[in-house]
Amino acid sequence: MRIDLNADLGEGHGRWELGDDQALLSVVTSANVACGFHAGDPTVLRRTTRDAADRGVAVGAHVGYRDLTGFGRRFIDMPPGELADDVLYQLGALSAFTGTAGDRVRYVKPHGALYNAIVHHTDQAGAVVEAVRSFDPDLPVLGLPGSEFLRLAERAGLPTHREAFADRAYTPEGTLVSRREPGAVLHDPDRIAERCLRIARGEPVTAIDGSEIRIGADSLCVHGDSPGAVAIARTVADKLRAEGVALAAFTA
Repeated sequence: MRIDLNADLGEGHGRWELGDDQALLSVVTSANVACGFHAGDPTVLRRTTRDAADRGVAVGAHVGYRDLTGFGRRFIDMPPGELADDVLYQLGALSAFTGTAGDRVRYVKPHGALYNAIVHHTDQAGAVVEAVRSFDPDLPVLGLPGSEFLRLAERAGLPTHREAFADRAYTPEGTLVSRREPGAVLHDPDRIAERCLRIARGEPVTAIDGSEIRIGADSLCVHGDSPGAVAIARTVADKLRAEGVALAAFTA
């Protein structure tokens, strides 16, 4: 068995630092790097992509709504054409920095409110797919299993990969519990690691209401801005390897 372990990185901005990117890059196999719209600035992006390349960590574009104040966690009802342009802009920015680091953008993962919106919002999902295809018709995308985003991406010929979240609670329908709800974010590294092992093995996990659900996944995400993110990532990685699950990026 093998699975990817990813984290959201490059989310500092100016004098405000967020997360321990260096420590996480020593653990994860893929890095979802902010592209300057929900977080990150040019210096942060350049440093993060360079450090990821030095460590052999695959870089994905973590594209989101243009919402620095809200950290990209607020839905924006915008025309699909404008959203496609915003996503393409972000891909171009991150590509410049990965190229300077001697690498390239290896996949796309939407961030925050955009990620959640395109689970069901067909027009916005289509806009993101259009932007990715315009940038590179062979570029893989990462998203929630069963989402409109992955359905439309697959129909458009983009390579699709499924993601599960190590530190987030799930609804019985397999979607993420809103961060506004109690229990939405998990914090115990050992319990998180055990759940990740079950996901990697294709076994059921417990949803927020106590029911059992199965989550197909090619990649597991640890949120880099969560308290204790480094400890969680290390515990998950150690648990998976100890149980015979190899960690490897899902992209070439």
